[in-house]
Amino acid sequence: MNLHALRIFVEVASRGSVTAAADALSISQPAVSAQIRKLEHELGVTLVKPAGRGISLTDEGRFLAEQGRRIYEQEKEIEIHLAEMREGTVGRLRIASTFLPAHYLVPKWLSAYKQAYPQVDVEICTGNSRQSVQRILHGEADLAVITNEVWDDRPIRRIYLLDVDFWFIVPPRHPYAGQEVELHQLVQEPFLLREPGSSTREKLFALCMEHQVPFPRVGLQYHGLIESIQSVRAGYGTMLAPEMAVRELVSRGEVGRVFVPGVEIKRPVYLCLRDDTHELRPVIRRFLELLHREFLGATWEMG
Repeated sequence: MNLHALRIFVEVASRGSVTAAADALSISQPAVSAQIRKLEHELGVTLVKPAGRGISLTDEGRFLAEQGRRIYEQEKEIEIHLAEMREGTVGRLRIASTFLPAHYLVPKWLSAYKQAYPQVDVEICTGNSRQSVQRILHGEADLAVITNEVWDDRPIRRIYLLDVDFWFIVPPRHPYAGQEVELHQLVQEPFLLREPGSSTREKLFALCMEHQVPFPRVGLQYHGLIESIQSVRAGYGTMLAPEMAVRELVSRGEVGRVFVPGVEIKRPVYLCLRDDTHELRPVIRRFLELLHREFLGATWEMG
């Protein structure tokens, strides 16, 4: 079907006049009439018939006019939707995150993002650093927010966002709660450790190697941050935990902080993307713009 002729016919049907349609389309009346005859010939039906100074539609004409209007309304919707996608106001954003950012940082960012772009669908998947990086490398996520200091040669582009303090914590009635304790003494306690691949676990082991003390023995192993903290709160184990996750618990006396002389732990949070992503989709650019406003001066680093 000739869609140009269909568009002209829909205009004629809407206005009930070849003359009015010609004026609206800025083409001649003979050209409008020729396009309608061409469409009738192509379809093998009569679409219009004279009615006084105007025209009326046949049954076939009314059917085609209705369907044609639907086609052009859908065309307008498609154009609007594509324009919104170009602007980053609709679409899908997939975020992979380690547990710390997922619980204490990303919700605030997404609250601001969704208020600005309510029609963007956002998916969040949590895991450890290794799993989060794998998700963006395998195309399962658009970006990842992770806590990590160690980088290999995988094609990852990253933005430094902030540093997070980490504290050693014990149950509230533990003899070490609120005390200064040497690291070689503390590692003799049963530790709550995250699963292999966790950057916090790797940081703790690297700290032990740096200070030449044995690795702590594993009391319990968890695949989540909150579960580990709740075990300490319930009365068992020692762990290395982000300050922002335990500060209130320490202040309320629900867990105890252990001070280790000569050890101050700060860990960086990065936003990561595939290094071979040459052109970011608009929804991703909008999210990066929000983070740039949140962390003025954040710069690209190649990882």
